[in-house]
Amino acid sequence: MTSRTRLWILAVSTPLIAFAVVGGYLGQARGRDDTYQHLRVFDDVVSHVVNNYVEEVNIQQAMRGAMRGLSDALDPDSAYLTPDLVRAVEQNSSAGPADVGLELTRQYYLRVVSARDGSPAAKAGLRTGDYIRAIDGRATREMSGYEGMRLLRGPVGSKTTLLVIRNNATDPHEVALVREQPASSDITTRMANASTGYVRIPEFTKEAPARLTQAVASLTKTGATGFVLDLRGTAAGDYDNGIAAARLFVPSGTLAIRQTKAQRETVTANPTDGSVSAPVVLLVDQGTAAAAEIFAAALNGNGRAEMIGERTLGRAARQQLVKLPDGSGLLLSSMRYLTPANAGIHERGLTPDVQVRQPDVEFGAAPPAKDETLDAALARLAEKKAA
Repeated sequence: MTSRTRLWILAVSTPLIAFAVVGGYLGQARGRDDTYQHLRVFDDVVSHVVNNYVEEVNIQQAMRGAMRGLSDALDPDSAYLTPDLVRAVEQNSSAGPADVGLELTRQYYLRVVSARDGSPAAKAGLRTGDYIRAIDGRATREMSGYEGMRLLRGPVGSKTTLLVIRNNATDPHEVALVREQPASSDITTRMANASTGYVRIPEFTKEAPARLTQAVASLTKTGATGFVLDLRGTAAGDYDNGIAAARLFVPSGTLAIRQTKAQRETVTANPTDGSVSAPVVLLVDQGTAAAAEIFAAALNGNGRAEMIGERTLGRAARQQLVKLPDGSGLLLSSMRYLTPANAGIHERGLTPDVQVRQPDVEFGAAPPAKDETLDAALARLAEKKAA
């Protein structure tokens, strides 16, 4: 190996070794020999690329690609960040006060988890499962979810253009959106029938538990003896807010389990929890994620509510920033939440008790007037009341 090649390898190996130390890449290695075997393979790959590739190698660009590949292989929420993005995370700086109301994940391109109720994205017809192939002409193929979410923010009234794929990759749709100041994602209620209250929870904010308490009390006064809680497309909010909201319905038992590489913490109900004892059914779909999944798992795992709809997304991990020597960094999923039965949620999702597929809607078409998932939930709740 030439001295030039050794210098190349040293330059690109330093961030990789940092990654190994924090456990993101080599955390699965079972022993020292396996660990160094991976590093030897990487050393060989770099040597072959530098000495045999037909053109001069831009080693910085190649290394960034390698780091993206390593983080992409972990989970959709882990990501490699450039130095500029690391500074943005550290400073908690926003690209602007306004957004278009999308929650994104990474699945080859950026994929829509949900469009916030009443947001510009929702009004334009974007929905769970749509793929964002480009943002303002920038391809998302090598873009992290964090970077994509940041690009969607900006000044109030500014515009952004998305290239959206739904069903047919050969027929993308260009969608122009005007950024708006996010409106309050408050809980809304109505009577679904004479004895059933319908509660839409669009986001698990810090105020959500108190608002949910008020909503249930108000519907009870109107005559509700059972409740349908709609979590479809609910992907925003802190995990702990989901646990706090679950306490309203679960009187005893395990609410959730927090797991890191080093320890496991069980979160249990308090003696004062479980003030609502009425029958409950949850509406879920592929846009149900994060705090909403923790909330659903707590109720379902303690026999307090059945889930109706589609399998949830499977986003139930917290990320931490790990800085690398060159100023770049890694967002690594360092803690995940488990169900009360000790089952994983992250990248698996929750399976509904009654599966009802969300209807396919062509781009630009209005959604069907009939809500089959809600109808199935009302029927199920009627059965529970009659039992």
